[in-house]
Amino acid sequence: MIELEGVPELVDPVMVAAFEGWNDAGDAASAAVAHLDKEWKGEVFAALDAEDYYDFQVNRPTVWLDGGVRKITWPTTRLSVVRVGGDKPRDLVLVRGIEPSMRWRSFCNELLGFAHELGVELVVILGALLGDTPHTRPVPVSGVTSDADLARTMDLEETKYEGPTGIVGILQEACTHAGVPAVSLWAAVPHYVSQPPNPKATLALLNRLEDLIDLRIPLGELAEDSRAWQLGVDQLAAEDSEVAEYVQSLEEARDTAELPEASGEAIAREFERYLRRRDGGGPSGGPAGHATDGGGDTASYLRDTPSERTRPPRPQRPDPGTETPGGTGDTSSDSGDDSSEDSPE
Repeated sequence: MIELEGVPELVDPVMVAAFEGWNDAGDAASAAVAHLDKEWKGEVFAALDAEDYYDFQVNRPTVWLDGGVRKITWPTTRLSVVRVGGDKPRDLVLVRGIEPSMRWRSFCNELLGFAHELGVELVVILGALLGDTPHTRPVPVSGVTSDADLARTMDLEETKYEGPTGIVGILQEACTHAGVPAVSLWAAVPHYVSQPPNPKATLALLNRLEDLIDLRIPLGELAEDSRAWQLGVDQLAAEDSEVAEYVQSLEEARDTAELPEASGEAIAREFERYLRRRDGGGPSGGPAGHATDGGGDTASYLRDTPSERTRPPRPQRPDPGTETPGGTGDTSSDSGDDSSEDSPE
C-alpha cells in the first residue's frame, strides 16, 4: 500500500525519470533530473526499498560521518515533487535513482503505483547513449514512444527498436500497457569523450523536455558549463591529429545528413524557445541557453582538484563495434544522430 499523505494535490503533474547506469552515458540523463531537483528545490516524499531491487555487491552502500556518527546511504530510487508556478503552473514528480539489479517488473509497477496515486498525466523518461556524433555540433535528442496516437499528437517517433534494453525501455513499455502516456528522450553522447560529466548533453535533454511539456526550465550555469566542456574537448582533440581528423569526418557526415533539415521545424522550435525565455526573463547565458553559443572561460573547467576531476580524459580514436548506451559491453556502432530506431530502449 502506497502512503502519500505528505504530498499536496498536484497541478497537471508530469513524472520525469532518469536512472544511472546503462541508460545514462556521460551521466547526462541523471544530471538533468538532478538539475531540475536543485533548481526547483524538490522535496523527497518516497524512496523505494533498496533490499527489493539492488545487488549491493554491484551498487555498494556508502558510509559517512554526521557529527561523529557513522551513517549509511543505501543505493535506491527516490521520488520528489517540485511545484512550478507562473502563468501555466505545472508540477513535476522527479524520479532519480540507479537502474535496478533485479525485479524490474515489480520496480516499474511500484513507480506506476505512485503515478496513479498522484494523478500523473504523462511520464517522460530521460536516457543517454553513446554514438558517432561530433562534440562540436548540437547534441541530437530523439523523442520516442510506443503509443502511435501519442507519436502523432506530440510529433514523436514511434519506436521500432529491437535488441537489448534497459530500465528506460522496460518502464516505457510498462506505462504503455498500463494506459499511461509515456515518452523517452534520448541524447547522443560522443563515444570518444564519454566520461562524465557531459553538461552539453544534459542541456540538450532539458531543452527538449522544455519543448515537450511547454514549461520554461531555469538553466542556471548549464549553458556556460556546456561551452567550457566543448572548449576543453576542443583543446584535447587538437593535441592528437588522428582524433582531430576523426572529429572532422564526423562533422562532415553530420552536416551532410542534416542539411535538408537545417530549416523549417528546427528553426521554428528555436524561435519559440527564444520567445519563451525572453518573455520570462530568461537566464544568463543567452536566450536559448545552447551549448553552441560562443565564449566561456575554460580556466576553472580544465583545472583538476583533489576532490573532483573535471577535465575530460584524452579522447581516443574509437574501435568500431565497442560502443554501448552507457559505455559497457558490446553493441553496434550505430550513429547517435540517427533516427529513434537506434535508441536502446
